[in-house]
Amino acid sequence: MNFEILGEIRDIETIAIGNSIRELKRLQKAYGSGRWRKLKGLTTIQLEDGTICEAEIHWYEAHGIGKKEIKLKYILE
Repeated sequence: MNFEILGEIRDIETIAIGNSIRELKRLQKAYGSGRWRKLKGLTTIQLEDGTICEAEIHWYEAHGIGKKEIKLKYILE
């Protein structure tokens, strides 16, 4: 499902760091080595059909590489 993030990501929490990430080897191969973290947070999104709602998203992030593979996990409204 495609979506666009409209607001700031808030209530950010770290889910996993380094070797605790299941996808670590794939991330390093695709984007490069770094201190990878998996994070989650809440934000306002707009879905493909134009619906605007609050959602929980998850993503991977490493210093110097940035946010990668942002995934919509739950729609809260």
